[in-house]
Parts: sequence; C-alpha cells; structure tokens
Amino acid sequence: MNTDTVTLVSTTSSGVPATLRKLYFGRFAFAAVWAGLLFATADTLGPLSVALLVVYPLLDVVAAIIDVRSAKANGASAPALHVNIAVSSLAVIGLAVAAMSGIPDVLRIWGAWAVVSGLVQLVAGAVRRQLGGQWPMIISGAISVLAGTSFITQAGSGEPTLANLAGYAFLGGVFFLVSALRLNRDRRSA
Repeated sequence: MNTDTVTLVSTTSSGVPATLRKLYFGRFAFAAVWAGLLFATADTLGPLSVALLVVYPLLDVVAAIIDVRSAKANGASAPALHVNIAVSSLAVIGLAVAAMSGIPDVLRIWGAWAVVSGLVQLVAGAVRRQLGGQWPMIISGAISVLAGTSFITQAGSGEPTLANLAGYAFLGGVFFLVSALRLNRDRRSA
C-alpha cells in the first residue's frame, strides 16, 4: 500500500485535536442555543424557525471548512469533510425550498440530510479514533442515521412538528461536548 494514500481525515498531528476541541465546544454551545430557539417556534414555519433551519446546516458547512483547513495545515487531506460540506450545502438549499411547502417537506429534507451526514460523521470518527474523543462522534453519527429515518417517517404523520429536530440538535451538541471533554482529558494525560 502506498504511504502517500489520502486519508479521510487527519490522524497524526496534535494541532488537529486542539482545533477539534475548540470546534466541538463551539458546536455544543451553538446546538444548545439553537435547540432552545427552535423548540420555542416548533409548531409553525415562521421567519425565525425558517432562519434557524437554514442556519444549522450552514454552521455544519463552516465547521467542516475549519476542520478541513486544520487537517491541511497539519499535512493531511479530509475527503469525508469535503463530502460533508457538499451534503450540508445542499441541505441549506433544500431546507430553504422545503420551508415554502410546509413542515412535512422540511422533515423529509432534514431527515435525508441527517442520514447522509450521520454516515459521514460515523466514518470520519472511525478514521480519527487514534486522536481520542471520537467514540461519541461515532455513536452520534449512528444515532443521526436512525433519527434521520424517523424524521422522514414522521413527515407522513398526522401532525408533524419541528420539536424533534430541537431534541436531535441538542443531543448532537451533547455528543460534541463529550468529545471535546475527552479530547481535553486526553491532551492533559499526554
């Protein structure tokens, strides 16, 4: 096997865990605030809830770009993160369009995005296991796949609501917090 093979994400430099720690703490804080705001507006698709729906995957794009830059700065490439950037960018557009059709279409788009981005997160976490703090990301990716499937199913129910998206985002944020804390603990142990 060629030692120059491109990996899915960086797995060697100490700069990457430091960047991930900061990024994961930030993502937890964002998810907590976002979930509270969406939960408060979850029954309708008003201007605030639509803005929140579009901003969430947009933040995912920004976070993946930061992560890609960190990986590149440390001599690695990150194809899984590039996939995440593309998928989340499509989700931003899809959610903006779906918001004009109603909550069921929003749930279908969000669900599809959760499934695909969850798979990407699962793969990226598995590849990054050596960095430490990645088991919560692997578990979170798997849960995202299951949750996304349930959102798609919920879209066909009698009274679909956005409230479950708030719970999903908050739980995802908790997984980011746990990963950040584990990376912090691993850094102190080293």
